[in-house]
Amino acid sequence: MQQQIAMEAQKRGMTPQQFQQWQRQQIEAEAKKAGMSFEQYVNKLKQQAYESHQRQQQMAAQQQAAQQSGQPQAQGQGGEQVPIQPGAPDPRATAVAKWLRGQDLKTRTCILNGQRKDMFRVKRALRALQSPAYAKARSKNHLLPPVTDAATASETFKLLPLSLLSLHVSKSDPHEGHNHAPPAKAQKRVKGLWTVKIEQQQDISDDLHYVWLYEGPQWRQKMYAGGALVLIMAVVMFPLWPVKLRLGVWYLSMGMLGLIGLFFAMAIFRAILFAVTYFAVPPGLWLYPNLFEDVGFFDSFRPVWGWQEEKKKKKGKKATSDASAAGEKSSPKKAKAKASSTGTASATEATNRDLKPRIEEVEED
Repeated sequence: MQQQIAMEAQKRGMTPQQFQQWQRQQIEAEAKKAGMSFEQYVNKLKQQAYESHQRQQQMAAQQQAAQQSGQPQAQGQGGEQVPIQPGAPDPRATAVAKWLRGQDLKTRTCILNGQRKDMFRVKRALRALQSPAYAKARSKNHLLPPVTDAATASETFKLLPLSLLSLHVSKSDPHEGHNHAPPAKAQKRVKGLWTVKIEQQQDISDDLHYVWLYEGPQWRQKMYAGGALVLIMAVVMFPLWPVKLRLGVWYLSMGMLGLIGLFFAMAIFRAILFAVTYFAVPPGLWLYPNLFEDVGFFDSFRPVWGWQEEKKKKKGKKATSDASAAGEKSSPKKAKAKASSTGTASATEATNRDLKPRIEEVEED
């Protein structure tokens, strides 16, 4: 303690006694402002220091327990870590999550615990919370917390991990921590589809990724489940249907069976027709050639008939086209070679020509 006082006094260019007197004067002035005596104000400062120390110890114990249990922690006010307790979500957090789910956060699909989830970046959520659209929505829904700047936007976003509506995730390797090679028949991974894991520390930064655990109102799923239940009950209670309704269902089922039988008969007939025409009129005739192709329903019955396509002829045509293309490519080279050969021949002729001067005798008359 004395060493700390001496160091502080040395920083301010005082002796330890002068520093203690100056510190006492400061405390007396603050006590006078608070309307307390010097002893009362000192006791208040001691009580505050003791409570702060107790809170720090409790937070340290909670962090240690959360780390041992693998429970995620969110960053609270002042940068301290707050363990996330499961339970009913905060109504304000639900309102924020519902509003953000309706915004264009450019989400991408990821795999979390074998399930597909929507993932987004924090900076897009913070940008949406500071937009005029959020202020307009808050005027209609008072559960939305006020957002005035980047700090309040971060505090509002912290409500999501604290209520387990959205959690910070990072990319992970499915075989991380295993001492074996990946299985021979590994599942095909979709390009750009991350496999993610939940991080222990739920920090907030622009470049971090969060995954949505809030699915929104489940009325559609409930409606589908109710419809499936009604359908199953209707099938089970078929003997109790009215006679006319049961008769209509019987005619309908017979019509469906007739269509299925007609389809199989047509498939057998077209196969027999192709087998006959393959030897009689090669290369063979197909009835509804696109029947089993990967096309639409109506395109499967167009055209009505068509000849079998010969793959060998296609290959032959391809080979001739390749040969002609190669010939066209080689013809400029041949022309160049021919031109170069003629050039060399003329050059050799010019060199072999006798260029010596000749004297001719002319006879005089």
